[in-house]
Amino acid sequence: MYTLLSGLYKYVFQKDEYCILILGLDNAGKTTFLEQSKTRFSKNYKGMSLSKITTTVGLNIGTVDVGKARLMFWDLGGQEELQSLWDKYYAECHGVIYVIDSTDEERLSESKRAFEKMVTSEALDGVPILVLANKQDVETCLSIPDIKTAFSDCTAKIGRRDCLTQACSALTGKGVREGIEWMVKCVVRNVHRPPRRRDIT
Repeated sequence: MYTLLSGLYKYVFQKDEYCILILGLDNAGKTTFLEQSKTRFSKNYKGMSLSKITTTVGLNIGTVDVGKARLMFWDLGGQEELQSLWDKYYAECHGVIYVIDSTDEERLSESKRAFEKMVTSEALDGVPILVLANKQDVETCLSIPDIKTAFSDCTAKIGRRDCLTQACSALTGKGVREGIEWMVKCVVRNVHRPPRRRDIT
């Protein structure tokens, strides 16, 4: 009887935990996206004022539960000197959300170089990638086709993994829920990176 109850307890109260990296250049909107994700998926979360978000130096961590999956986000600083630390997290992660500032055409090639370096890392083989074209609420922003064209020669390097480019506004929250739900589907079905098991406390 105990074994049955124990199994039931684990079924009801365990979450499959997946680690998701949020990467991209500084000022792309990574931390704003994280805050919007926590606000949308955590019932009692009182988010920080989006206008008070400053440049991340180091790491922000956030957790959201989506169904039986628990996503632990690691939002890493995007300044050039911090990008060299990204690969220290690759082996542990289950998915990557790469945020692009659609309003900053001048730095698009810099963002592409950072993306290319990331996507060619062997430590990320088979890991799903969600590319968010952020700040789509700004009229002068680059469109999704513009960004796909700029990143087109990265297609072969992405390989056969799950990859989606999606419009997003971290400020208004548009596209945030859809992006997270897509990522959950991808990490759950990715047999090459099994989840970590965690009891809900």
